[in-house]
Amino acid sequence: MNVEQAVIDVMKQCGIDTVLTLPCDRMKNFLPLIPKNFREIPLSREEGGVGIAAGLYMSGKKPAMVIQSTGIGNSLTALSSLHKTYDLPLPILASWRGVYKESIQAQVHFGKFLPGVLDNMGIPYLVAEKPADLPAVRKAIDQSYKENTPYVILFSPKIWEGSTAKEAESAPQPQERSFDLNCSTRMPRATETRFDMIKAIVPYLRGKIVVSNIGVPSKELYAALDQPTNFYMTGSWGEVSAIGNGLAIGQQKEVVVLDGDGSILFNPNTLGMIAQESPENLTVIAFDNSAHGSTGNQPTYSSRMDLELLARVYGIGNTTKAATAKELLSALEKAGKGPRFIHVPVLAKNADVPNIPLSNVDIKKRFMEAI
Repeated sequence: MNVEQAVIDVMKQCGIDTVLTLPCDRMKNFLPLIPKNFREIPLSREEGGVGIAAGLYMSGKKPAMVIQSTGIGNSLTALSSLHKTYDLPLPILASWRGVYKESIQAQVHFGKFLPGVLDNMGIPYLVAEKPADLPAVRKAIDQSYKENTPYVILFSPKIWEGSTAKEAESAPQPQERSFDLNCSTRMPRATETRFDMIKAIVPYLRGKIVVSNIGVPSKELYAALDQPTNFYMTGSWGEVSAIGNGLAIGQQKEVVVLDGDGSILFNPNTLGMIAQESPENLTVIAFDNSAHGSTGNQPTYSSRMDLELLARVYGIGNTTKAATAKELLSALEKAGKGPRFIHVPVLAKNADVPNIPLSNVDIKKRFMEAI
């Protein structure tokens, strides 16, 4: 029996259309089948995949993740504060390391205790050890979407033993490549607050899909322009651009992300995943106050670097700076192929605005109905 193909068939039967992946050698004969049957989004970090999957789902897609079980540890905070808090589904097909014929000691501790971790997190899971478990795998994937919850399927390496799947071919060798970057940059002095900037671009944001960063930025957006097409984040720091990436991949309308220097520096490889997928309908506005504004203006190290240059090094070609509200509105209105990255210096000052009077689930429901 070709077990790898049988798992692919189960995923198809469940309606999965997009698969986010990070490899494990125990799944090396399974992974090459994914791009032949689904849209594959290779990841550089599992946590970023959680954000992309959220955006994909809210745009009408049906994603799944295929990762190594250790990556679940990297994703627990995002799964808790995003998927469990907003009631979002995500089937995670994980290669369960550390338990069956494990030769790498570093895999053992987390692998051994992973079922207990999932139990304590309230995340349902299933262990798949043999081909006869595949009907239960299908049920688990369906259950994830029926109950709007992450659902982890732990594939024991034992399940692949005796499979007739074709051995994975060797990877192609890297080719010569070159880059031409102008590294002479200047960071303008901040003269306006983030709230000033947001209020100034309300005419552009009106009617568009807008994803706003956690904490005060979401409250400022709500105060300036509440609309059903706004997705307000209340947790999952570092995930806002990943969610925007997923939304832009999953549908055709323009997506505007309101990100910040602390969030980007916490999860910078999101920029690489944006460049990799290159959705033309995505604009990331990076408000840079060189501070963690929502927690008391503790300094970030963006004061020693250029976030626009960072985006370009990651592969985002359409970048610019906007030091005033007028410049930001002009940059947004300027035609150009996305993804776009606009670096905006702002004063480290928060507006005195009220909390958002919506539950996370209400934010999600209203948002999905609107887009």
